[in-house]
Amino acid sequence: MDNQKTHWKRLINPDYIGAYALNPDEDLTVTIDYVQREQIVGTDGKKEEATVAHLKGNKPLILNVTNSKSIAKLYGPYIEEWAGKEITLYASMTKAFGDVVECLRIRPNVAKKKKPSITPDRLKNAIKSIVSGQYTTEKLRANFDITKAQEKEINDAVRAAVEGKENA
Repeated sequence: MDNQKTHWKRLINPDYIGAYALNPDEDLTVTIDYVQREQIVGTDGKKEEATVAHLKGNKPLILNVTNSKSIAKLYGPYIEEWAGKEITLYASMTKAFGDVVECLRIRPNVAKKKKPSITPDRLKNAIKSIVSGQYTTEKLRANFDITKAQEKEINDAVRAAVEGKENA
């Protein structure tokens, strides 16, 4: 049975991303495409000017002062410098208009992207490249999530290659 639940606001397809877009306890790391002031239409039909962060591959995010300050703490105060930068969104609750409502907030640091695991074939090729001096274990660790067993395999192969050269 699928435990995924659908927030009712997902069904009305608002033009902007909101807390409804995240499942409980879920973070979403997004990349800012650009930020600008623009005319928006509220759910009540009223037009107003707002600062909007356009996100790559996601709906735009209306930036309130709290979220703008959060981005400024990460990347500085100039919106032009925010383009191409990643932010991590999470759902929270805040008091607004006499009610406690859901809101999106920005984490004070960007979630680190999980490195991919390495396949056995790719590991064998990487070890050959390390032993021949064309690649380094540092680069391998920087690009892949290496298990303890794989780490041992790498170390054993490098040790054997070094010992083989010393005995030659």
